[in-house]
Amino acid sequence: MSDFWSKRRVVVTGGRGFLGSYLVDNLLQRGAKHVLAPTKKEYDLRLGEAVKKMYDDTKPDIVIHLAAIVGGIGANRERPGEFFYDNLMMGVQLMEVARQRGVEKFVSIGTVCAYPKVTPVPFKEENLWDGYPEETNAPYGLAKKMLLVQGQAYRQQYDFRSIFLLPVNLYGPRDHFDPRISHVIPALIKKCVDARQASEPEIVVWGDGSATREFLYVEDAAEGIVLAAERYDKPDPVNIGSAFEISIKELVSLITEVTGFRGRIRWDTSKPNGQPRRKLDTGRAEREFGFRAQVDFREGLRRTIEWYDHHRRAD
Repeated sequence: MSDFWSKRRVVVTGGRGFLGSYLVDNLLQRGAKHVLAPTKKEYDLRLGEAVKKMYDDTKPDIVIHLAAIVGGIGANRERPGEFFYDNLMMGVQLMEVARQRGVEKFVSIGTVCAYPKVTPVPFKEENLWDGYPEETNAPYGLAKKMLLVQGQAYRQQYDFRSIFLLPVNLYGPRDHFDPRISHVIPALIKKCVDARQASEPEIVVWGDGSATREFLYVEDAAEGIVLAAERYDKPDPVNIGSAFEISIKELVSLITEVTGFRGRIRWDTSKPNGQPRRKLDTGRAEREFGFRAQVDFREGLRRTIEWYDHHRRAD
């Protein structure tokens, strides 16, 4: 273990959230002594004065910006303006004040939603500007994508060290299972476990099941981000993924099997599928900073389902 992290003060925005909590755990395991995870109640990062106060109070050497307004297809369709404005304002101001204060390194966490709707599979980083994102989450994807533009511009003009990472869809224990904001895996787990407990005859799933997705276990994502923060220092964006692709239909079948739900699946084809396919080329992350996902998908699902089942009964 290097002493890289023990010597630096690290701010993780969104550090009390799903991915952020694992990232903080990872940093502490690596010997970091000063990891700060400011909350929205303490600092509303959409507001310039709050951003300045956060930097005054925390004095970071490295900022890892995870904080975001996020949700599944439904939430993105209902709140596109909010998803655009809040995410853009947080990121732009955080990076600008970091530059002003002489922060050593800024790590921006983007999203797979930034890729064009139709992108050759597997998605390569150089395809990022080949078209407009899938419409249901374009405002969110573009707001996050602006951090890549900002970081590259700041590196060119100010020699500011900013990197941009593109994680694929994450899953794991501690995820958000509230159906108003949850992504596909926690939403399906909740539907199947709740239906099994209530002996319901069927669950309803959006779309027709043909879309494919790539999923990354949250602990793997945290590891990839920490490795990049320590070892990577180039303007080019980097995918963070598992290189494993599965259709929504196959995913539903696997989740029903592991949760023990034996009822019918009704596909609501009046609802959107979202982007047709998602699978990342993860070669750059492995070449540049030695990241490769470790957790098998079925094992990750089992851990996630066990966590949800336990906390559901505890509540």
